[in-house]
Amino acid sequence: MNFLSAIRGRLSTITVLIVGLLAGLAAAIVVVPNVDGAAFRQAAQQAAERPSGVIGALVAFGTAFVFRAIAWQRVLPELPFGHALAGIHLSLGANHVLPFRLGEPLRVLSVVRRRCVGIEAATASTITLRSADMLAVVALGAVVAPSAFFGLVGLAGWLILALVVVAALVGWKWLSSVARRRPDVVMPGVIALSLSAVAWVAESILVRQVATWVGINLSWSEAILVTTVAVAAQIAAIAPGGFGTYEAAAVAAYVLLGYDAEAALIAALAAHALKTVYSLIVGVVAAFVPAPSLAGRLRLDKTSHMIGATPIPAHAPVVLFMPAYNEEEAVAGCIARVPQQVHGRPVELFIVDDGSRDSTVARARASGAEVVLLGQNQGLGAAVRVGLQVGVDRQAAVVVFCDADGEYPPEELHNIVAPILDGAADYVIGSRFLGRIDHMRPHRRFGNHVLTRVLQVVARRRITDGQSGYRALSFEAARSAEIIHDFNYAQVLTLDLLAKGFRYQEVPISYHFRTTGESFIKLGRYLRNVVPAVYREINAT
Repeated sequence: MNFLSAIRGRLSTITVLIVGLLAGLAAAIVVVPNVDGAAFRQAAQQAAERPSGVIGALVAFGTAFVFRAIAWQRVLPELPFGHALAGIHLSLGANHVLPFRLGEPLRVLSVVRRRCVGIEAATASTITLRSADMLAVVALGAVVAPSAFFGLVGLAGWLILALVVVAALVGWKWLSSVARRRPDVVMPGVIALSLSAVAWVAESILVRQVATWVGINLSWSEAILVTTVAVAAQIAAIAPGGFGTYEAAAVAAYVLLGYDAEAALIAALAAHALKTVYSLIVGVVAAFVPAPSLAGRLRLDKTSHMIGATPIPAHAPVVLFMPAYNEEEAVAGCIARVPQQVHGRPVELFIVDDGSRDSTVARARASGAEVVLLGQNQGLGAAVRVGLQVGVDRQAAVVVFCDADGEYPPEELHNIVAPILDGAADYVIGSRFLGRIDHMRPHRRFGNHVLTRVLQVVARRRITDGQSGYRALSFEAARSAEIIHDFNYAQVLTLDLLAKGFRYQEVPISYHFRTTGESFIKLGRYLRNVVPAVYREINAT
């Protein structure tokens, strides 16, 4: 049933998009043949000869959205101005690409995802302020030319206005209830609501400037009338950017004011084109600036904060654990290679069995190792998470882990723990590429290099072996470590600890590819699980 609902929802969305695009195409078929090409080129030449006028028009248009961002800030005081402006510009740009004004939700999405603004507060404030915008259009039109404005609006306009009033009342009531529950939400006052009217006046500057390029010298009241009529018509726009609707309404206003219809069409098209160019460019920029982008963080934040060394109790052991899954052929040999002590500290070893279906557990116990059972197979990330917790519970000086498949050398344990015991690091990775690799399959070597380079960019840190299975953590690092998914730990553990300020170091180790068992890593499955986890990790810091 859920599947069928999802299919129906997708089909409905596609239908809406197709209808909108067809409406835009139909508008183009109607509008374009009526444009005087020579007059349009002459208007373009006029604009090119007066770049200051183009810049001034765009600045005035952009200023309108600055006023709207300020109004939004007055309702959500904790929303930074840059993010308020970006959210508004995102919806503006999307509305010039998508039909039925479907770009509006991006305004809410932007601040919710990028600034952790509550979705209820963001939605209620957006509905209220957008309704105020539309009501300000009507108020301005009624003030400058009441009979002309209401004559042009017609019955359809009155119906749309009624819907806007209903939306305004609903938004106001909703926002009021949110403001009563949340101290970070403020009901819009006279200044915030007045800024909507000021924004439309600023937009009329562009309309007035563009009209001069085709020889139409609008007065201020006339420019405001054309602006308000064209915008009022776009409230129910079907085509992307309201193409066709904007032009038809603007031309009707020009003609009512006594101007030539052909010149009016060119003025309307030129103004709409200028607005569209601005909207698309600034809308794209707003998706990435200010940080974080709409897509979220793609790299760790730059930070100079580092956690200093903490004293290590003299009696604390080095705890080594080995995650194992169906490693009956290798586990005993790995256990036999573990030293009894390193740097004068006893080594406590245990195996974390991740639901093996062979004799791994029996052979580990026969070799004298303690075994922690996960029961059913949960994944390497889950096994490491459990092992780290056991190490913390035992008050370890250092918690170390390496795979139980024989690829990593337990006898080199002293090299892995030395930087932590010396107070030089909190998190140490045994790098195969700094040490000796006896054998590694070419495609595995290539994949390791590629994934490590990606991790290096994301982490903003020099890393030579991002997938190594031999790692050591100080007690504090082990206690703070979070592995956010069960499949694997490699990238998310590193990003988690670096983001928290733990000191990172690599040491060379020797490596030989497994001769028994089977690796769980398959490239497609690995990427499907790891890439989303890395994204979540970066955006959780």
